[in-house]
Amino acid sequence: MRGRNGDCQVQGTRCVGGVAQSPGSTDRLSPPQDAALRCESEVQERKICPDVLYRAGRTVSRQETYTPRLILMDLKGSLNSLKQEGCLYGDTKIDTSVACVGWTLRPEPLSVNVLLADVSQLPTQLHVSQKGHQLEGSVRVWSDYLRVHLHPRSIFMIHQYNNDGESSQLEAFGQGESLLHDPTYLEELEDRLHFYVEECDYLQGFQILCDLNNGFSGVGAKVTELLHDEYSGRGILTWGLTPVIRNVGVSWKDFYRLMNTVLGIVHLSSHSSLFCPLSLNGSLGLKPEAPVTLPYVHYDASLNYHSSAILATALDTLSAPYRLHSSQFSMVQLADAFNSSGRKVVAAGAAVPFPMAYGQSLPDALCSYQLAVPWTPLSSCGEQKDSCCFAQSVVLRGIGKENHIGNLPPGSQPKSALHVCETGEEVLGSYLHARCPGTFSTSYLIQGPCKVLPPYPQFFSALLNKQGFLLDKLPSCSTAVESIPVLTALQSSPALYSALYSLYKELHRVDIRRWASFFSAGIELYDFQEALHELRTLSQCYKTSSELDESEDEVDSN
Repeated sequence: MRGRNGDCQVQGTRCVGGVAQSPGSTDRLSPPQDAALRCESEVQERKICPDVLYRAGRTVSRQETYTPRLILMDLKGSLNSLKQEGCLYGDTKIDTSVACVGWTLRPEPLSVNVLLADVSQLPTQLHVSQKGHQLEGSVRVWSDYLRVHLHPRSIFMIHQYNNDGESSQLEAFGQGESLLHDPTYLEELEDRLHFYVEECDYLQGFQILCDLNNGFSGVGAKVTELLHDEYSGRGILTWGLTPVIRNVGVSWKDFYRLMNTVLGIVHLSSHSSLFCPLSLNGSLGLKPEAPVTLPYVHYDASLNYHSSAILATALDTLSAPYRLHSSQFSMVQLADAFNSSGRKVVAAGAAVPFPMAYGQSLPDALCSYQLAVPWTPLSSCGEQKDSCCFAQSVVLRGIGKENHIGNLPPGSQPKSALHVCETGEEVLGSYLHARCPGTFSTSYLIQGPCKVLPPYPQFFSALLNKQGFLLDKLPSCSTAVESIPVLTALQSSPALYSALYSLYKELHRVDIRRWASFFSAGIELYDFQEALHELRTLSQCYKTSSELDESEDEVDSN
């Protein structure tokens, strides 16, 4: 057993504690990097260390296993055919001749995913298009497209509430918070935490992936509070997820969602080293703006299978700085670089894929973005009006070393300052300095791309080749995309001011006493009003002007 550089991942919602390798939030995260873990030659060459998030073990038959350090809390009905204890250990009644892909065959009929069964038995190079399978019409829950094996101690079921249906829903922050007041659940969580933590040679900290829009925001709040108290000094990086919201009017459910979101942001950021909302929604208010668009991804916003794949890809790259073999920053150091002056909330952005022509140099690709940033916002903060930010961490992966610099012929005039840089790291660093002068920036250039083999959805533009680079024209026959370059940015941004303050305004203007059922679940009216005030204070940390604008005057006078 080994726990080298252990980054213990907790899941506190339909959450999933891990980076992109497991499900996570209502937008279940679909793992793009599972295929890479199976390629030994790539594992040896790339800079990302898989041992940070994964642990080695053995089954009772002495078969070696490699599973994420993960505690995953979810509701009845979310597992479909996935067995709660997984399929790697201990059940001698299982038919081992049948490949096990996140589920175990049982005597009763189950809705087993045919694609995942095929994927488990065939080479990783085989793609969806070669078998003719499509998951879009068959998946219902995250376990339908989970490819990695889970340890028996990973899945932690909450039996009081249902995953779907009209009754016994985990709808309010107070419901989730009260779950961990129950000694039975609390002791079980602590026991699982200790199992993973005690095997780590070096514990960096914890990642928490947590739904913001429902009662799991309360579960996540109690988990972060527990970790903050018991593991002082360790990093706690929390990612708050919200599915794409599709509504035509405003109902009590929208107010519940907004109140859960506000309480989640305030409590999760309070006990975390760093908190980042993740969503494809344009905004998180009562009437959210349309989902974001990605130029070379034709995704269906109504499918969690699609949206979770995008967020998983972004998260896998965003989290790379503290998962490298030779990392400049630990989780705590990365958080410290951002959260000065009370700024513990950050915004994420990603280019999935990073738009770069086949054979193009990195300086040429970046020079095409003089007026706009290359990434799309993924924190429901809207487009940033200018390039100003307080701090940022940028990661670019999947660009071969031969394309890092301009390679200008001797004596030729360089097209830009980027074309005289001698390394790809200098190119990326110079680009960020030119866009955000005076901003504290860290940048990382990782050669290994993001793998997008099955069960990753094939929703890419036909203009992309196998490696995810742009072609000059449509090919004569379509080719499945197997990997993509990805660019991500984590920023302490002024855009967070308007995003956080708009949530405060929407609830400040209504009489929240109308939603008595929300407060009957365990949150007092006074506590919510206090959280609303804290949200307003938090938003001020990102305000760049010292002048109080008219909109704030109007709200404060009500």
